[in-house]
Amino acid sequence: MAALTGVPLSVLDRSRTRAGETEAETLRATVELAQQVEELGYKRFWVSEHHSVPGVVGSAPTVLAAAIAARTSRIRVGTGGVMLPNHQPLVVAEQFGVLESLYPGRIDMGLGRSVGFTNGIRRALGVEKDAAEDFAAQVQELLGYFTGTLQNQVHARPGEGLRIPPFILAVGEGAHLAASLGLPLVIAGRDESALLQLVDDYRAEFQPSTWAPRPYVVLAVTAAVAETTEEARQLLLPEAWASAYSRTRGVFPPLESSVPGDLTAKERELFEQSLRGQIYGTPDQVDEALGGLVRRTAADEVLITTNTYDRAHLVASYTALAELAGTRRTVSD
Repeated sequence: MAALTGVPLSVLDRSRTRAGETEAETLRATVELAQQVEELGYKRFWVSEHHSVPGVVGSAPTVLAAAIAARTSRIRVGTGGVMLPNHQPLVVAEQFGVLESLYPGRIDMGLGRSVGFTNGIRRALGVEKDAAEDFAAQVQELLGYFTGTLQNQVHARPGEGLRIPPFILAVGEGAHLAASLGLPLVIAGRDESALLQLVDDYRAEFQPSTWAPRPYVVLAVTAAVAETTEEARQLLLPEAWASAYSRTRGVFPPLESSVPGDLTAKERELFEQSLRGQIYGTPDQVDEALGGLVRRTAADEVLITTNTYDRAHLVASYTALAELAGTRRTVSD
């Protein structure tokens, strides 16, 4: 039996553009990918929020989530996440209220604390760099619109009274916030010892709430599966190169089919750095590596965040993971 057997799998897609395609094609491909992973038995399909980032067109996650929910029937659909400091909590509550009203029982509300990464983007969004410091209060206000417990005499319609699962996307202090508010945690980490410590802290500090009676950990990982170790590694190279490129030029480019052979020493260092902590290999290798990480963290669920140039190869990797977890057989039955 595979180590991953029975582990719920989900997907986060950032709507990464590929060289030579339009942004409209990228968004349609995200919707198609959601349909494909639904048939593979994945639990959730989430989309992200990025603003003015070349190579990433996932800028309006609740709008994209609506399109995905309309074209799927079983998989849960949500955000990974809405960056709450960029928005007024009432507006976010209303948007998710609309989604849940249209697609009851299928909507997730993943929440992050990032703000636009340049002064120009933050000005365009109407926020300051320190807006993330109010994240805890923003989350509490947002949840208050659903529970109807705010004292400001303002009501989210639709929204109030609806039970939309909230998740905190955490880096560092976010794990402590999720614990204090009694919310499920989505966490990633390249340093396993630090990751394990944060997960342990989250469970130890968790306060049961109306949203979650017990701790719930979603482990976000980049994982690629192919017939050989080298083929699996090749799947990760386009995103690793784009990451290195962005850190040396300040622009995040579309994914390319191949990596330039004439990297500078700095580019090579950043390129290799981007690959650290990622899981790749044959089905048996990934089952051992990812299954071991799930066991050590006692994660309740795994959120796969892989990007690569060739979408057919990406789906093949997701298919192999589904076979390891046993979800594909469930769907085919």
